[in-house]
Amino acid sequence: MAMTPELLAYYGQDKEDERLRAGRGRLEFWRTQDVLRRALPPAPARVLDVGGGTGVHAEWLAADGHRVELIDPMPLHVERAARLAGVTARQGDARRLPVPDESVDAVLLLGPLYHLADRVDRVRALAEAVRVVRPGGLVAAATINRYAAVHDMVYQGLYLREEPRETANAALVDGLLDGPGIDFNAYMHDPDDVPAEFADAGLPEVTRYGLEGAFWLYGDVGDWLDDPERRALMLDAQRRLELVPSLLGVSGHILTLARK
Repeated sequence: MAMTPELLAYYGQDKEDERLRAGRGRLEFWRTQDVLRRALPPAPARVLDVGGGTGVHAEWLAADGHRVELIDPMPLHVERAARLAGVTARQGDARRLPVPDESVDAVLLLGPLYHLADRVDRVRALAEAVRVVRPGGLVAAATINRYAAVHDMVYQGLYLREEPRETANAALVDGLLDGPGIDFNAYMHDPDDVPAEFADAGLPEVTRYGLEGAFWLYGDVGDWLDDPERRALMLDAQRRLELVPSLLGVSGHILTLARK
């Protein structure tokens, strides 16, 4: 993966493990879990978690009974993930997976496409997933929406500052979130570009799921997620809206699924 010095510094702070376990990030986590649990084959399936970080998703997948192998370019992430029960972990690159052809039941790319700025690299990573998954197996990839930086910076109040505002606005043009005022550079997809990248990798039929909908932008989203009853209602509401084409772009992330 394209591990720039800035990304190495960001991930070296070990923030990623906490991002999906607290605050608004829990909505992304629980929605990803919800969609994948409906799509994955019954346990025990062999699941390859590419770019899986510290194992936030690998942990629950293994607890569900799946055989999980995590691949990540960051040694710190691999070290932490390897401690999880039922998870094996090693370093690797999404574009060159150290895995035999048609040897896994599902491939998850829940981070790599964020960090591959060149389209050819994103298609190569998806093609590698196609290579290693068995016929009929699942390929699932997360993408950050092109509009997420503007939405998020308005939510956080950062849009009031010139440098982050210019960085977010520039990303609307070419998808590259990289500049002053941010600590996380990334590639941000136009939602309508994702199916073509999957098709070029050999997956012509896809389904796109809006993960957070508009709810991640609600000022009281944390209160809803803290309360089990309200959380269940919010997750149910977004499940009802997850496939609405006109609402896909408002989500912070889209999860795209295809079968080989």
